Amino acid sequence: MKQTNSIITIIIILYQENYDQLKNCLKNISNFKIIIIDNDGNKELKKKIESEFTIYKYVLNKKNIGFSRAANKAVAIVDTPYILNIQADCIIKNSDIEKFYQSFQKYKGAMLISPTFYENNEQTYNGGLLHENQIDQKTLVTEGDICVESVLGSVIFFKKDYFQKIGGFDESFFLYFVDFDLCRKILNLQNSIVQIYDIKVEHAHGRLKVKNKFKKIYIRNYHFTYDELYYYYKINQHVKIFNNLKKKILSYKIKIIVNLLLLRLDKLIYYYARISAFNKFKKLIKKT
Repeated sequence: MKQTNSIITIIIILYQENYDQLKNCLKNISNFKIIIIDNDGNKELKKKIESEFTIYKYVLNKKNIGFSRAANKAVAIVDTPYILNIQADCIIKNSDIEKFYQSFQKYKGAMLISPTFYENNEQTYNGGLLHENQIDQKTLVTEGDICVESVLGSVIFFKKDYFQKIGGFDESFFLYFVDFDLCRKILNLQNSIVQIYDIKVEHAHGRLKVKNKFKKIYIRNYHFTYDELYYYYKINQHVKIFNNLKKKILSYKIKIIVNLLLLRLDKLIYYYARISAFNKFKKLIKKT
């Protein structure tokens, strides 16, 4: 383990993270160099974590700059050749981090290594096809390592120099679809993405940690809508999705008024978020 301790840095991006969950994540990986970027700028959380764990660098952002920008910022700070990006809601063992490195050496053409996810002892989705090839994201139940078109960005292992060479994460994505985009770049360069069967990680899928109900609704729907449009725009397949959303905008505006009168703020915010994302994307395509 001494060798991998010196050549691997773990990066974790936070936003309104639960203290106990982050603590559970860190206690299993404390032997490694860790960089934390907190998009919520939580000074109290930083103080509590640093009183219990040795964190190589703990950066507080003044505002939420999104996952993509924060992750690129963390990668730029890293001074080891290998990086393991994990979410705080993932539980991974020290011994499995060694397996990431071993797998990278074994599969010479692989530029991204990812684990097999479990939740409550049930295997869950990670590797599969790119989004446009399989929108419903079915779980691959495997009995060994497998090459895939894409993996979730929740836990990924890669070399810093290669990641930066291909441009890192596209910072026009805020939170969603950025992992699909990264995987496409890797595939376009005829490199591989491998999901490793023997690296088992507990992961709670798709749960925003935002405490405010209305803020959570806005963040999820605004950024998912825009990021999806932008993802398909990059591969020139956005027209159908854009036009389908365009047809709904007038009804969304009417529903905003109705839900305002009925004081149904959750639904009002949902429609407002979708319209806002549509308008932002419309400005983008007008420039091109």
